[in-house]
Amino acid sequence: MSYTGNPIDVIKKLHSEKKWDEIISFCQKILKEDSKDLVGLQNMATALLHVERFDDALMCCQQVLDMNEFDEYALKNKIFAFEKLRKYDDIIICAEKLLSKNQNDSWALDSKGLALNEIGRHKDALDCYDKSLQIDSNNITALMNKAITLSFLQKYEDAIPLYDRAQKLEGPIKAAAAAKSEAYQKLGKEDEAFLAAQGLLIEDIHRYIAEAMKKKMKIFDFYCLKEYNELEAREKMHNEKQDSKLK
Repeated sequence: MSYTGNPIDVIKKLHSEKKWDEIISFCQKILKEDSKDLVGLQNMATALLHVERFDDALMCCQQVLDMNEFDEYALKNKIFAFEKLRKYDDIIICAEKLLSKNQNDSWALDSKGLALNEIGRHKDALDCYDKSLQIDSNNITALMNKAITLSFLQKYEDAIPLYDRAQKLEGPIKAAAAAKSEAYQKLGKEDEAFLAAQGLLIEDIHRYIAEAMKKKMKIFDFYCLKEYNELEAREKMHNEKQDSKLK
């Protein structure tokens, strides 16, 4: 299939339609005319990643890096490929190259942290997440990965508030709620674990437990009672609104 018009516009259209094989063919034509064309090389690499031709994608990225060793797009695409190939030492090298150019690159810090975890360097991984959170305290990726690492190291008390912060920022994250519940279980706090599994935040967990104790109820029974009362209240409000519309 032949395409006319600006190459970038053509590639954008194909990208929006997720026609990766056609992007590869189109970029091959561009590179036949100029083997060092950045548009062709970069978009070829991205398309190759999507069709899981990771070694070929790495070759395209390396051609770009041979011209500019700090090219951010190529380095990030190499990291994506290395992640799929589980080449964690290579990920660290690419991430450090990005950080040598911009020490505040939180994406590179997070990627380096993940790779360090995979090779058992958990303390170094935590340092990466801490640096990332200094740049952006609301970085969900860094928060979750730091919490997961702390849980792996059995530092559950430190991990729980991080899962909680992630939930506050992104709403009901199921993964965070489940991980927080598991951390409470490891600490032997079954009531907290149950409430965390329902998606409750720490402040609500403490409030529920205090109220249940006052009523001398088991936390499961108290939670079910609260849910029933809230459901009944919502239904009553809905019925009142429906009645008012009929009048």
